[in-house]
Amino acid sequence: MKLSDEGVPPLAFVQLLERRALDPDAAARLRAIMHREGTSEATLIQHDVQAPIRWFREVYPELDIAQATRLGFAFAEQAQLTSFGPLSSPLISAGSVAEIVNLLTYLPLISTALKSQFHTGDYGLIVGLTAHTGDSALDCLVITYGGSALLRLLDMLAGDISPVTLHLSWPEPTEVSHDKGPANRRFFDAPISFVHVPEDTLNKACRFSDPLAYRLAITDLQRTLAHRSGSMSSAEKVRQLLEKDLGQRTNHDVAQALSMSSSTLKRRLAEEGTTYSKVRQSLLYERAMLRLLDRSVSVSEIASELGYSDLANFSHAFKRWTGRSPRDFRNPRLSDDPDST
Repeated sequence: MKLSDEGVPPLAFVQLLERRALDPDAAARLRAIMHREGTSEATLIQHDVQAPIRWFREVYPELDIAQATRLGFAFAEQAQLTSFGPLSSPLISAGSVAEIVNLLTYLPLISTALKSQFHTGDYGLIVGLTAHTGDSALDCLVITYGGSALLRLLDMLAGDISPVTLHLSWPEPTEVSHDKGPANRRFFDAPISFVHVPEDTLNKACRFSDPLAYRLAITDLQRTLAHRSGSMSSAEKVRQLLEKDLGQRTNHDVAQALSMSSSTLKRRLAEEGTTYSKVRQSLLYERAMLRLLDRSVSVSEIASELGYSDLANFSHAFKRWTGRSPRDFRNPRLSDDPDST
């Protein structure tokens, strides 16, 4: 088993097995895979090793987007306040919805399969969700699980948070239950996958607020995340730097920040099967779609923010990514409110 595999937090994975979220045959096959790869439920938890998401492709060889979505919803219904390792303590002690959502910043500590991006506007907070498993169905499983689990945890900690909604960027599959949980807060066919938290919900108080415990836990998370950066791949390090200043950093700037030459950075990224341009384009694509959801900002302003010299260049790049112009992307389906469908 490769420790670098994108995966599921170990305790959340073991809870899926023990709470019978999986049918008995699937659970048996997962345990057989663990045995084959020389590990076990106890070992995963003891060493805080993610359960590789690729295991689910082996267990469900015919997995498609519809089945992955249904599994993601079913798995999220098993999420507990104790499921997420080092994030569990700050999760329980958070004082507001905003503090809970802020914990998504530390997702890399518990799973490398899901990434989040934040954008705040007059309408509240949008959290873009992307997965990078290399398998479209597994991406949908990860995003569905992550977004739905967040809604479930918010319900547990802050009571009724019905204004918070999950938007998924693929068609709604058949046979999805709408009779329990946050089903009435799930919307499909969105331009991108995201969670919307209205502004007046961000400050809603949580039930078990403990400001001191939360501050101490966040300090520990920051320290752990900084330590983890030493073992990041070069691509992850480049992405992390670009996220701080996407519009201005060049290949040379990033190489300097990483204390290496441009040629060394190019070689290391090539060894990982990517390039500086691919990492940057992927992030530009995700950031552009997230920013375009905020209709209070003009397309020209977004183009400038992302480092494009003019609107035409940005529009050309966006159409290459999506097949649509930025203005076509801003269709009436979202109107001025990210909650509309």
